[in-house]
Amino acid sequence: METYLLVAIIVVALILFLFFRNRSLGEQAGRERGDIGRAEPNASGRASGRSGATAPERRGPSALGVAEADEPVPESIEVEDAERPVAPVRSPSLAPGVPNRGLLDAKAKRREEAPPPPSRGADVATLRRGLGRSRDAGGVFGRLKALLGGQREIDAGLAQQIEEVLLASDVGMATTQTILARLRDGLERGELKNADAVWAALRQEAVRMLNVNERPGGSGLDIRHSPTVVLFVGVNGAGKTTTIGKLATQLEAAGKKCVLAAGDTFRAAAVQQLVIWGKRVGCEVVHGKDGADPASVLFEAIKKAEEVGADVVLADTAGRLHTKANLMNEMQKIARSAGKASSGAPHETFLVIDSTNGQNALAQAREFKEALNISGIILTKLDGTAKGGVVLGICDSLRIPVRFVGMGEGPDDLHEFVPQRFVDALLGDEQVA
Repeated sequence: METYLLVAIIVVALILFLFFRNRSLGEQAGRERGDIGRAEPNASGRASGRSGATAPERRGPSALGVAEADEPVPESIEVEDAERPVAPVRSPSLAPGVPNRGLLDAKAKRREEAPPPPSRGADVATLRRGLGRSRDAGGVFGRLKALLGGQREIDAGLAQQIEEVLLASDVGMATTQTILARLRDGLERGELKNADAVWAALRQEAVRMLNVNERPGGSGLDIRHSPTVVLFVGVNGAGKTTTIGKLATQLEAAGKKCVLAAGDTFRAAAVQQLVIWGKRVGCEVVHGKDGADPASVLFEAIKKAEEVGADVVLADTAGRLHTKANLMNEMQKIARSAGKASSGAPHETFLVIDSTNGQNALAQAREFKEALNISGIILTKLDGTAKGGVVLGICDSLRIPVRFVGMGEGPDDLHEFVPQRFVDALLGDEQVA
């Protein structure tokens, strides 16, 4: 009997020890979170930020008048504050949706003090290094250069050889036939009498195909709205999250304030990756719990951007196969949710494509274009492929402009796309040997 009593006393003592130990650790963790300024949830379940101000009460569908019953805004949205001074808090005397004058003044001052934006697009030398694989002997344009080199006679049989090179380099059948039609016409007219003339004709046709941008402001990001909402879509592994981090770095360096929306809620690593980028760059990151509705994450991110006076919202999304209709329908729902949060949003929808996918990249672009209003394409990993001709196929077949090209892992390795410089980098200014 005494043995049982002793065992019972030991068990009770152990339970009490673990209870008070866990309670102490919880209080210590709470103090540490307070020290680093993390947002504590208030009564409404929303993070209030490091300023200590109470977040405004969440407005439901009846108050906002924007959310449909089948597209609720969850209460699990969180905001990661960057290591930066917090923007002024909206004055309680103003009606909801009316911007604080202090925010507008601070935004104007930030633009005045901001350094001038970097020159548009990379220089030819930088692009040429990044496109080295497409230019070397095994790449599409290296093979074309070898085909046209030497003192060989230029005849009609040359067109067939050029066709073989282009088709083997993922330029695509339709685009290849367009290029060959131009070359055959020049050969029949006697305009292409030597290799240099054929090379120049190829360059001219490539520039024409890539110049599908009709926007006078340039080929990069069009920031005319406040905030400008940019939606990034594409299949898994294309590089959406990394591209967002690179673009946010460049925008912040140019004096633009960004809010990042971690809409890839089904992959915890993607959320954490974007949070890391946000802390590194100095951007707030809005995200929900694992498996949260990505449409509501974007909705909340846009409202947060309006609250803090951000210039741009960069929204990540889960990778989805372009052949899955249900996933593409969900992407349309995300776009509709953005439009409810801000009129006209998303203002840009960028399709991020892995250049190493070749002709599959063209198939992706075609399917995404049918489902969404794609305003531009970002080609990643262009330095990792010898088939840079896929750029020609996408622009010529779909008439969608390329906005940026990625050629490396660093923030400076994302370049605004300038067709003439791109062609100069691929085909070179030097004479054909």
